[in-house]
Amino acid sequence: MSHHVRRNSPGTGAARMVSAATRRRLGASRAIASPVVSRSALTIGVLAVQGDVREHVRVLTGLGAHSHGIRRPTELTDLDGLVIPGGESTTMDKLVRAFDLFDPLRALIAGGLPVYGSCAGMIMLADRIAEGRPDQQTLGGLDITVRRNAFGRQVDSFESSLDFAGLAEPVHAVFIRAPWVEEVGNGVEVLARVPDGAAAGAAAGRIVAVRQGPLMATSFHPEVGGDGRVHRMFVDLVRQ
Repeated sequence: MSHHVRRNSPGTGAARMVSAATRRRLGASRAIASPVVSRSALTIGVLAVQGDVREHVRVLTGLGAHSHGIRRPTELTDLDGLVIPGGESTTMDKLVRAFDLFDPLRALIAGGLPVYGSCAGMIMLADRIAEGRPDQQTLGGLDITVRRNAFGRQVDSFESSLDFAGLAEPVHAVFIRAPWVEEVGNGVEVLARVPDGAAAGAAAGRIVAVRQGPLMATSFHPEVGGDGRVHRMFVDLVRQ
């Protein structure tokens, strides 16, 4: 029986799980992360209770934003946007409560703060979780149903090229025990799906990137794939 958790993944080792080819691409893409001087630099925090925080900070900094980790409610002030990284969604849920961040984060999201979630971050932004733990809650905001660890165990992680709405060239996506989106509400824009013939097999056609108003989420980890375009799309969303 399928259980849906209302309103209420794996980033800690995300950088270590990618292939050698991806690591080479990441090393070759340092130019993406070269600081860009901006007369009106945005401040985009990265939730730093757990997950691959440094990778997101590096990419955002390279795109000209002021970026730093967020661990305390007092650090949520004066943010233009926020990133919720990959990690483990049940652990992240417990830690945002332990750090007294849960209610302030929900209030900011409800108030329209632009937020991007990758992998576990997508789960944290989802309104509903299929087969979630009974005690698991999310910050909510995205009218979607996600399935945790939908692609299988960590050893089943894979990489694929995705057509991504708004981007001229495909995105190289790294999936690590990733969720996928099973249902979307009327106001949710689908940005990417797993292509037919992908290594995920039965996952072909599954939704792996969405946007709704100021909220954006991907099942995969663009912060370790050496491609800053997804983050740039979010920075543009924040600037708007």
